[in-house]
Amino acid sequence: MSLSIGIVGLPNVGKSTLFNALTKKCVPAENYPFCTIDPSVGIVPVPDERLYKLADFSKTNKTIPAVVEFVDIAGLVAGASKGEGLGNKFLANIRETDAILHMVRVFHDKDVIHVANKIDPLSDIEVINLELILADWETVTKRIANLQRDVKQGKKEAIAEDAVLQKVEKVLADSKLASTAELDEKEQDILKSMHLISAKPMLYALNTSAANENMIKEIEQKIPGAYVELDPVFETGLDDMIKASYKLLNLETYFTTGVEETRAWTIKKGSTAPVAGMAIHTDFKDKFIRAEVVFWKDLLDAGSYAEARSKGKVRTEGKEYIVKDGDVIEFKI
Repeated sequence: MSLSIGIVGLPNVGKSTLFNALTKKCVPAENYPFCTIDPSVGIVPVPDERLYKLADFSKTNKTIPAVVEFVDIAGLVAGASKGEGLGNKFLANIRETDAILHMVRVFHDKDVIHVANKIDPLSDIEVINLELILADWETVTKRIANLQRDVKQGKKEAIAEDAVLQKVEKVLADSKLASTAELDEKEQDILKSMHLISAKPMLYALNTSAANENMIKEIEQKIPGAYVELDPVFETGLDDMIKASYKLLNLETYFTTGVEETRAWTIKKGSTAPVAGMAIHTDFKDKFIRAEVVFWKDLLDAGSYAEARSKGKVRTEGKEYIVKDGDVIEFKI
C-alpha cells in the first residue's frame, strides 16, 4: 500500500531539514530499492518495536518494516492559489498526496529570514490554509457551475454531488478547510472524487528547539481538528512524528513472521481478513479460505507457536474477521 504525506509550509520553516532527517532514516536498499524515489520523495520506515521482537522470536533472516512516503513540497507563499511563486506546482504536487504535514516555524534565528519578517506561527498557518481553501473554492465553484445542466435535468448523481458541493462551498467561503464540512459517509465518498486539498487529513509539526505548551494549546483551539506534534526534527520526536503520520492516514499494521522473513504489512483500519491479505498478494482476497491469527504479545509470551495454540491464543478466523493492529496472521488459501 503506497500512501504519501506532503510536507508543506512557508519558505525557511524547516521543511527540507525535516525531509533530510527523515530520509537519513531511510529503509535499507535491499528491502526497498527505491528508497528515495527522486530528490523530493523518500520512503521512511515506521518505528515499531513489535516487528523486531517478532523477528528475534523467529530468528528471522530478513526484517521488513511498514513504510510511509514523504514528499518535500516546494515552499508556498501568499497568492499561491493565483499562481504566485511556485503556486501552481505546489498545488498540483500536494493534490497528489494522501495527507498533509504542515511544518510551522516557532524558532527564532536572525540568520534565517522569515518571509513575513516576523515569527507568528498562527499567522503562518492561516496563510497556508487560506491558499488551500482558495484553490479548493475555485475547484468547487467551477464544478457546481458545470453540474447545473444535469441538475436541472433531474439526474440523481448530479443532484447528489451538487448538494455535497454546496455544503462544502459554504464552508470554504467562510475561510474554513473542506475537512470541517459536516458530511455523512456517503457524502464523504462523493467528495473524495474531487481530490480537494483542504479535505485531506493534516498534521501540524512545530519546528522549535524548546517546549511550547501554550503554542500547542493555542493552535489546537484555533485550528479545528488540529493534531500537533512538537519538535519533530530532533531526538526521538522524529519517530513520534512518523508514527503520528502513519496514524493520520488511518493505517494499521499486522505481521507475518518466520525464519525466512518477518514483515509488517500496512492496511487501512477496519479491513477484513481477505482485504488485509491483499497487502501480500491481490489473489488472497478471492482465494481466501481462513486465517490463523494470534496477537503478537500473546505469541511472544507463549514462547512458541505450538504453545500459543495449546493455550487457545491462536484463533481460526473467517472472511468477516476485522484485522486488529498487532495481529500475527497466517493466511490459508
